[in-house]
Amino acid sequence: MKDPGSTDHFVREVVNDFSIRVATVNGSGSQTSNLVLLRALFVMGIPVAGKNVFPSNIQGMPSWYSIRCSRDGHVAHRERAEISVLMNPDTVDEDVQTISSNGVCFYPDHIVVDNIRDDLTYYPIPVKQLSRVGNVSRSLRNYLANMVYVGALARMLDIEMDAIEAALDWQFGGREKLININLPVIQAAYDWAADGLMKSDPYRAERMNGTDGYILLDGNTAAALGAIYGGMTVAAWYPITPSTSLADALTKYASELRRDDHGRSNYAIIQAEDELAAIGMVLGAGWAGARAMTATSGPGISLMAEFAGYGYYAEVPAVIWDVQRVGPSTGLPTRTSQGDILSCYWLSHGDTRHVCLMPGSVSECFEFGWRAFDLADELQTPIFVLSDLDLGMNTWMTKPFDYPDEPMRRGKVMTAEDVQNNGFHRYKDVDGDGIPYRTLPGTDHPQAAYFTRGSGHDADAHYTENSKTWLDNMERLRRKFESAREYLPEPVIDIVKGSEVGLVGFGSTDVAIGEARKILDESGLKTSYLRIRALPANQQLKDFITSLDRVYVVEMNLEGQLHKLIQLEWPELAVNVRSAAFSDGMPMRADTITSIIQRMEGSQHVASK
Repeated sequence: MKDPGSTDHFVREVVNDFSIRVATVNGSGSQTSNLVLLRALFVMGIPVAGKNVFPSNIQGMPSWYSIRCSRDGHVAHRERAEISVLMNPDTVDEDVQTISSNGVCFYPDHIVVDNIRDDLTYYPIPVKQLSRVGNVSRSLRNYLANMVYVGALARMLDIEMDAIEAALDWQFGGREKLININLPVIQAAYDWAADGLMKSDPYRAERMNGTDGYILLDGNTAAALGAIYGGMTVAAWYPITPSTSLADALTKYASELRRDDHGRSNYAIIQAEDELAAIGMVLGAGWAGARAMTATSGPGISLMAEFAGYGYYAEVPAVIWDVQRVGPSTGLPTRTSQGDILSCYWLSHGDTRHVCLMPGSVSECFEFGWRAFDLADELQTPIFVLSDLDLGMNTWMTKPFDYPDEPMRRGKVMTAEDVQNNGFHRYKDVDGDGIPYRTLPGTDHPQAAYFTRGSGHDADAHYTENSKTWLDNMERLRRKFESAREYLPEPVIDIVKGSEVGLVGFGSTDVAIGEARKILDESGLKTSYLRIRALPANQQLKDFITSLDRVYVVEMNLEGQLHKLIQLEWPELAVNVRSAAFSDGMPMRADTITSIIQRMEGSQHVASK
């Protein structure tokens, strides 16, 4: 093992540009320690993001947490880390191989590291000894062991103790008893490292101002807050990773924010017996005029198929959050993916197409949280919001949210007076946009009532199996779907002068695409970029593709689902649109994108010769 005091492989100093990866056992309480490190770096003004890679069992299996620090603001996941903390003896050999060259390895001195690499610096720490600091029970020492590496990293990376204390205070909500149990262990490890370790690595944290005006939050919490501010009154759900925390956040914040002047709850959040029951409750509430939603993931989406078709055909507003994970089947429940695009877009049997929103940041999770309700009401249809585990469950920097400053848009809802003056035909296309008018239950007019059915119906909601009437109704629904393009959030576009190549992406891949574009530009390949925020896509996407020689669609699935949708939408452009799809369950990485694009561009240049 290389002497920790050796400077044989010391390289130039690296400030605020490294990744930390902590390898632990699931259920060991390491999440608190990792979040303290993350927030301490954030408090020092260093741009950060945290990624939790955890197993789908309750405890006992390997777990990893990664913190990306980047003075340039790049927060995409990276495959290798410069600094690794090896707290799990079962994965030591594997973890050592994932450390970057000239990296650092912190580990408890009772763990044997057999797979020694000469290009790494090793820092053994007496974790068992230091976790005994303070008068705590033996059972608590296992948890406090995680605070030992917090103190050691703070000393060796120059993370300020004031920042550690501020992070600890935030993490424990100011509860002095918990702070006073954990802080002495951190301080003891800090002091021990100051005397017991000689720094021989180049990595250092230094205070900067890259986090001014930002907060740290996950997308599921942002989505819940957005829904509450958007008027959510009913939520029905069934637990499933990775959407459960969204429903938990709804429960937490609705209890604080959705009460009347007398302190009584004015909302209902129901844990249903399964996903089928959940979407049934949501559609019932939406039919009654409530702003209703559910949150689920791929397996739950599959169970909701028939009700989704009912909502589309009967034209009932609803909001369905799909926090995507890896399939098919149970798949990898705690890994991230963008593999539900086709499933959600065409969910149900028959000629069904759904509007999908695609948030690409925590702030857009909040925005689409309330905007989805407006769209559901205006279009009278279920709205799917496609998030994913990385965006939903991991910790991101975000600007504070812009709260909706406009009235809720309820769409074409007729009052009794409207019915009296204009008559009422539930499924008639009055305005030529395919969107009919509706009434809500309790509207005080004898002609306001109608039967809601999933079987054939005419403009007055009467049952019919007449072929022409059915065809007319389906054509109207198609017009409504086309009209939806004008209601949806526009794409975000960056046109670079002189570029022949374009990238199209959506969702959480945005940060990796941004970093990859910088790498590609430095290698001599300029790229333009369009980020889709909703389906169906509008004319701007077609114009973007038309303006470039080659367009690569970046997405986290293996089939290139968005790529296929674009080719189906505009088959005349199919040859110019290429798939850069990749999915291994981990968040998208910049180097993955660059290698795919460079390989395909190399093929392009060979073909052109």
